[in-house]
Amino acid sequence: MSADTQKQAAGLAAIDHIENGMKVGLGTGSTAAWFVKAVADAVQGGLKLTLVSTSNQTTHLAQSLGLEIKDINDVGKLDVCVDGADEIGAGLALIKGGGGALLREKLIWEMADRCIVIADAAKHVGTLGAFALPIEVEPFAYKGTINRICDVLSEFDIAKLPVLRKKGGEPFVTDGGNLIFDVPCGAIPDPTGLASALKATTGVVDHGLFLDLADIALIGTDSGVDILHP
Repeated sequence: MSADTQKQAAGLAAIDHIENGMKVGLGTGSTAAWFVKAVADAVQGGLKLTLVSTSNQTTHLAQSLGLEIKDINDVGKLDVCVDGADEIGAGLALIKGGGGALLREKLIWEMADRCIVIADAAKHVGTLGAFALPIEVEPFAYKGTINRICDVLSEFDIAKLPVLRKKGGEPFVTDGGNLIFDVPCGAIPDPTGLASALKATTGVVDHGLFLDLADIALIGTDSGVDILHP
């Protein structure tokens, strides 16, 4: 079974966790797109939902499928958010942000009573860090911020340097107008400590470590969808 087929299976399985009248956060990325499509089918079938989005990309997809996206400030607390991940480690610790929406994703996740992560089997790992860790940075004086980030990384025995993400040869700019630097850590033995240290670094808007946020993971495999708990 291909990775895309596994993503589809996970995305479609998540609709079973959605009930009529819920306020739902729609995630970003290739796996989350399958969930958005499943939501569109369910709404067309009569399900009543209030929907918010984690990115401009997801908003455009949802609207193209006939869904109405509300402003999170008007909706407030959500019942559930369903989103993908780039890595899923022990205790459902995650690395997210490969698509560049990590800040808005995290804002929506923290507004939800329950968070469901969906992914293909390759995303389930023993130790986080093989996927480069995204760090969202304020553009103003970013070189000083990167120096501070390097100091933090060295404290956690991570010798790799942050790499500016580019798209089409130009710096990638997030929906919030920030830059992203990716750190090819290799392994992150202390995700909690690193997350706290990066969050406290001046100039860092946020990072792609999503810890103690996911309540359940739906993992598409060749034999079906596995359900993981923290």
